[in-house]
Amino acid sequence: MLRGAMWQSLRRISLTQWIFISMVLGVLMGVAFPEQSQHLKVVSNIFLKMIKCILVPLVFGTLVVGVAGHSDDLKAVGRLALKAIFYFEVVTTLALVIGLVAVNLTKPGIGLTLPAAGSAENVTANKVTLADIVEHIVPKSFFEAAASNDVLQVVFFALMFGVALAQVEKSHRDFMLRWCESLTEVMFKFTGIVMKFAPLGIGAAMAYTVGHSGLGVLLNLGKLILTLYAALIVFCLGVLLPVALWAGIPVKRFLKLLWEPILLAFTTTSSDAALPDAMKRLISFGIPKRIVSFVMPMGYSFNLDGSTLYLAVATVFVAQAAKVDLSIGQQLAIVLTLMLTSKGMAGIPRASQVILAGTLVTFDLPLEGIILIIGVDELMDMARTTVNLVGNCLATAVMARWEGELNIPPEGSADAPATNG
Repeated sequence: MLRGAMWQSLRRISLTQWIFISMVLGVLMGVAFPEQSQHLKVVSNIFLKMIKCILVPLVFGTLVVGVAGHSDDLKAVGRLALKAIFYFEVVTTLALVIGLVAVNLTKPGIGLTLPAAGSAENVTANKVTLADIVEHIVPKSFFEAAASNDVLQVVFFALMFGVALAQVEKSHRDFMLRWCESLTEVMFKFTGIVMKFAPLGIGAAMAYTVGHSGLGVLLNLGKLILTLYAALIVFCLGVLLPVALWAGIPVKRFLKLLWEPILLAFTTTSSDAALPDAMKRLISFGIPKRIVSFVMPMGYSFNLDGSTLYLAVATVFVAQAAKVDLSIGQQLAIVLTLMLTSKGMAGIPRASQVILAGTLVTFDLPLEGIILIIGVDELMDMARTTVNLVGNCLATAVMARWEGELNIPPEGSADAPATNG
């Protein structure tokens, strides 16, 4: 009897609550057993791989249906793309400006000493040009792009495939559309199964991060971490919140709906990990599948608000630590450079570090500054990845409102999305 009552109590705990419990347990294990907790990385890696294998079929299926399913109005797809790019550019520019203002106010690099020259020999320092970014968009093979989970290249192929499919005979088009719709539905069910393992993956990720970085590292570079977190909060309250209110998005319901993907992004520092579940929840929120499948993957390439803000903070932080006084003109030049190079982050391994290294090289700043940041990069990555996710989810809702296609079910109705995990 007692065992049955305990089992019923455990079953009543929601997935969100299990995730919180696993986060706390993960932090405690990382603090108490830092060395042993490093072995848990394999658990978090397995969970992330399970999530990432969903991405390509889900993005491909939903995007093809979104484009070819509206074969009578392909102009609408082009209109949506232009609106999305305009929105992305405005918001990411504001993120860069906020990051620049924050790092100039707090000056987290003042008083720090850079590592010895030559200690950053292994840091990637290639300049990322606009031509590289444009060329990277087009895959030489769909299967290569799929194997590497390059979402931007998959989006390009899916768009071209969808446009081509819209032009074939109805019998052929209907067959492929039904197949893609079935693929999408299966992948959403697949996502639901994988999310059952989220508490294990998230707890392991937290244990590894705390055990690897330690809490003591916060003391050395605490001012940099606080600067980034404060700037991201200002960005959310000063930019994303007004945008949500302007678009008539019920903010509390929106955040409550996305709470599990937000926790997933924060704890795993992986935008990919949160994408499938976030897309599923946005569709249940009343956003058409075609808009979700188009804007979300596109946003992960062109609307990384948290990452672009971080790059502005990190670049000026290195200049401060190197005792290089950047003029206003030089800082504006850095912003313009990051506006272009940050758009290529989606397809680059260890993207933020690569883009930061390229920016430092461009402005003759020492690469040794990256060595200072690496120790706390995971802690900062948690915040910037979370803001990337929230920013892209909001952008998708705004695009749906802008297109006049946002139909949020009344709260408490049978069609309202479940938010209890």
